[in-house]
Amino acid sequence: MNARVNDEPASVSLTEQAYAVLRDRLVMLEIKPGEPINEDRLRTELGVGRTPIREALKRLEQERLVVAFPRRGTFATDVNISDLSHISEVRRTLEPLAAAASAERATTEDRAALTELRSRLDTAPSGDNIELLRTDVGVHRAIYGCVHNPFLEDTLISYDNLATRIWCVFLPRLSGMAGHVDEHVPLLTAIIEGDAKKASELASQHVVGFEQAIRVLI
Repeated sequence: MNARVNDEPASVSLTEQAYAVLRDRLVMLEIKPGEPINEDRLRTELGVGRTPIREALKRLEQERLVVAFPRRGTFATDVNISDLSHISEVRRTLEPLAAAASAERATTEDRAALTELRSRLDTAPSGDNIELLRTDVGVHRAIYGCVHNPFLEDTLISYDNLATRIWCVFLPRLSGMAGHVDEHVPLLTAIIEGDAKKASELASQHVVGFEQAIRVLI
């Protein structure tokens, strides 16, 4: 996560690169809730100018990952557990929809990429919750990309980001994280095989399982 932004592919704009790095740091709580965003430090660290950082922060504010206060600056948003039910309500609707759409719309190249991703899950480090959570995020984003609807994809990523921040708060107390990630194997299989109904059902179970796992700890 500390790589300079300008090491990213040249085809991606500096704003997009800055956005991706900042988003993932905020999602994984590498930038803590309530922590101020130091724009000067980020410019130096990421090797970009003021404009890409500020444009990225505007987008992150729309996605509820940062909040700006006049004359005070920009801060990482707090993680409010009370938001869990609202986030889960949206995800219970959209995640099954996305899984079914992915099963129906995935291209040959998509299915090959998902097959490779499924094989990598077998070697995921089972004892490292942080890496398991990163894997979980990566699988979700791969599935969303197979929907081939940029508006739905952006919405799915946004809500998955908010859910992942809640995961991170409870990560030290969570058990069974490896099992949660392993649930992606049959889900990916259903999508690869084009079984939209099964993919939808498995995605629904996955989202409900997330909410239940958190509520046990609240």
